Amino acid sequence: MKAASLASASLLSLTAGTAFAQERAQPETAEAARVDDIIVTGVRGAPRTAIESPTPIDVFNAEQLQQGAQTGVFESVRYLVPSFNLPARSGGGSSTVIATGALRGLNPDQTLVLVNGKRRHRTALINSVSTLYNGSVGVDLNMIPSSAIARVEVLRDGAAAQYGSDAVAGVINVMLNSSAQGGSVSVAHGRNFDRNDGRYVNLDANLGLALGEDGFLNLSYSFMDRGASNRAERIADSVRLYPLLPDGSLDPREAIIDRMVTTNYGTMPQVSNVFGANAAYTVSNELELYAFGTYGQRKSDLSWTWRPPTNITVLPEIAPDGLRTLTVIKDKDYEAVVGARGALAGWDWDLSTGYGSNVSDWENYSLNASLGPSSPRHFYIGQLASAEWVNALDVTRGFTLENAGELQVSFGLQHRWENYTIEQGDEASWIQGDYVRPPGQPFAGQPLPPGTQSTPGFRPEDEADVSRNNYSVYGELGWNPTERFYLGGAVRYENFDDSAGDTTIYKISSRYELNDWAALRASFNTGFRAPSLAQQAYSATTSQLRDIRGTGVAESLRLKNFQVNSPEAIALGAKPLTPEMSENLSVGFTLTPFSNFVLTFDAYQIDVADRIAVTTTFSPIDTRLSADGVTTIGEQLQAIMVANGLSPDVSGQYYTNAIDTRTRGFDVVATYKYGTVGFGDFDFSFGYNQNETEITGIIDNPPELAALGDIVIFDRSKQAALTESLPKSKISLNGGWTLDRLSANLRLTRFGEYTTRHSSNPALDREIEAAWITDLQVNYDVTDAVRLTLGANNIFNVYPTKIQEPSADLGNGMYSGLAPFGFTGGSWFVRAAYKW
Repeated sequence: MKAASLASASLLSLTAGTAFAQERAQPETAEAARVDDIIVTGVRGAPRTAIESPTPIDVFNAEQLQQGAQTGVFESVRYLVPSFNLPARSGGGSSTVIATGALRGLNPDQTLVLVNGKRRHRTALINSVSTLYNGSVGVDLNMIPSSAIARVEVLRDGAAAQYGSDAVAGVINVMLNSSAQGGSVSVAHGRNFDRNDGRYVNLDANLGLALGEDGFLNLSYSFMDRGASNRAERIADSVRLYPLLPDGSLDPREAIIDRMVTTNYGTMPQVSNVFGANAAYTVSNELELYAFGTYGQRKSDLSWTWRPPTNITVLPEIAPDGLRTLTVIKDKDYEAVVGARGALAGWDWDLSTGYGSNVSDWENYSLNASLGPSSPRHFYIGQLASAEWVNALDVTRGFTLENAGELQVSFGLQHRWENYTIEQGDEASWIQGDYVRPPGQPFAGQPLPPGTQSTPGFRPEDEADVSRNNYSVYGELGWNPTERFYLGGAVRYENFDDSAGDTTIYKISSRYELNDWAALRASFNTGFRAPSLAQQAYSATTSQLRDIRGTGVAESLRLKNFQVNSPEAIALGAKPLTPEMSENLSVGFTLTPFSNFVLTFDAYQIDVADRIAVTTTFSPIDTRLSADGVTTIGEQLQAIMVANGLSPDVSGQYYTNAIDTRTRGFDVVATYKYGTVGFGDFDFSFGYNQNETEITGIIDNPPELAALGDIVIFDRSKQAALTESLPKSKISLNGGWTLDRLSANLRLTRFGEYTTRHSSNPALDREIEAAWITDLQVNYDVTDAVRLTLGANNIFNVYPTKIQEPSADLGNGMYSGLAPFGFTGGSWFVRAAYKW
């Protein structure tokens, strides 16, 4: 078989596999991605263009992903894909670190991420305290060097039958650079308009090398250093920050303390170094070996709310002017995939194995007040770690049927091993000391809460080490009975050796060309998402001093995220987690009525049953009357714990299969290219998404809780996070222009309105208005090798709707953390690039 045939065979064998040989045969260029680009996601067999796909697919090349001053891949996709949502800050804690977004109003872990067609491992960080996406464990694409990416293909349709668990809303496939020659390096710097903060520096480098005459090695490196930004305001002079002096007068330091007390109301600092490699070598006409991998290190600073000297946890011997606490998260992320592909007896095959891991170490700089003035100031909080090992065989072959067109037959096997661990922190980071405030100090004689401030360490009872195996087999047929009609079908069986169990799912898709410029397409598929190991095993504990028993004496109340299989969770009605199941219907059409113009429309309905969500908090200090009209709900909860031989001084929540939802929407995407003589070439695109989710069912309270009275297992804020807290629509308008060495790009994005709801008080609900964001970039090619870029994001410095006035005590809280474009205003950037 000729080398070109091997390249074609490699493409045919993709089937959740790679396409290196095809990439080498058709190297990426700097031209904008076109609708006639060859795609390798969602199809098997002969090469197919995006417009010929039976399901909607968007294709973006490296240049499109680098437009603007984005600091990662997901940030770019946010503006390129109408149905992709990526809030700037979906909540507190680690949700400010994880770069995860979602398609079509669903959660990040309901979109499958592939790299070169191979499943990418998950992050170890779980969105544990976020408003949006709570409990989701996604893939962090920012741990892939942006300089390594040749293009990204986004399949906006369920594809679990083709690719396996998680592909409920769609698939994002990142194709790596396979160039065997040349290279590039670029440096970018930018800052916010307001306060001149949020500065960032990006460095990207790529180098292509030939491996003999029949192979390549492509190396990449990306560095990112992002500084902090802050939009808090100075608090009033009338706010007292220090305890009164013994004579009742004000502390004189009130007059000189800096009243910009909040410094973390914006983006958090982050530094990352990420490396990538991609290689392939043709051994013979029937065999090619390939390998690719990434390695990344990232340090993220999470600054927490400032604690004034009047706070009981602020020890005057250590922090006389208040306490600023800092959590540092250090991530190490790596993945390596090796494989072989070729042809045997007319069948094209791809055999691969890949291992990926994300290890997240947490440190804290604060104090444990219960240990007194001798408390350490630096603590190891603990470690979260996630690992996946995937082995896959994919086989395909095309047949020409006599008088019945073309048939593609594909099948494959996959084994996946997963592991998730939690490692405890230093004892000083969680222990309850016996220090009490001495006479002469405020709060004299009172005990102090245990653990480090803001982020207590993981306790011994929080530790976990869980693993599971998954085995799957699939088959797929793609039939073209005529040149104008395509019919596809896939079926997949998956088996997990834990509570996820086994399931069989399927997909049917079709496309029919009405004429040379109009076609109809439709698909129906069932899908599933197995509960992540983190959702099953994650546990974290904080503590407060509260009057638990109503005696007037403060005791330590533990606040926990219960592991699903823990005795406490089981006592409160928790059951083993099972997969989320989905049904996805999509119908649409494509139009190419004249040259260089394409319009696609796709409507969809996604029903997801048994979605995993976190319950409300069950607390022993809940003072509402229980069903008996005598005792409180808190007392009844304590009784349940005692009856099960457990401590009554614990308050907590757990993850459970709880909610059924229906998501309906549609996407419109149009592109048009127009060339002129003397005035340059123009490239226009338009995207629109309308998306709404409703809750169609919520499980009844488990028997353990049903008899207690007015307990709402999922409060209104948790329900709104699924249905109302994302923009209901998004419009993307993009215009590109090129004339000789000068080019420019103007992008307008409208993020629709959304709602934030309070857990219990409707008066605190807020409606966030729609907003237009305008980005502009101008490029000048000094030579064929050197390009200079000047640009700005959000050039009109738009801020989201204020939800309230600044907090009197802290000067923050004016904006919703769900704002899709953040709340730090506009920014400018410059970039210089050199290629050879």
